[in-house]
Amino acid sequence: MRYSEARPGRVFILRLEDGDIVHETIEQFALDHQIEAASLIVVGGADRGSRLVVGPREDRGLPLAPMHHELAQVHEVAGVGTMFRDEDGVPLVHLHMACGRRDSTITGCIRTGVKVWHVMEIIVHELVGSSAKRVVEEPLGLKLLRP
Repeated sequence: MRYSEARPGRVFILRLEDGDIVHETIEQFALDHQIEAASLIVVGGADRGSRLVVGPREDRGLPLAPMHHELAQVHEVAGVGTMFRDEDGVPLVHLHMACGRRDSTITGCIRTGVKVWHVMEIIVHELVGSSAKRVVEEPLGLKLLRP
């Protein structure tokens, strides 16, 4: 286990609008408001055509081959995640979202593009005083959190 410490900072209440791409909108907001790190809570609707990463094709296979799922219809969503900057200072959201419609739910990472259906609410809890960053780690080749 690795860890770092942070303190609570500002709290922002965002309303994303129809067609916004969730991770892009949050990352731009972080740039605009000088947010270095945050935890995120999300509720709202995801539009058809939204894409999720729903796991690797092989549990332990390398190189990673991600599986993708595209929503064919509008879904209700709930999600949680984090936002930390990478080594170049670029804010990167890592957020997993459960997307449900009727009696089925698909859960995955929003990195490939979840589009807002009419409205999505996001609470951003800023974390201050932490040195945590997202850094590329091999052999996965992903920008993983380094506390």
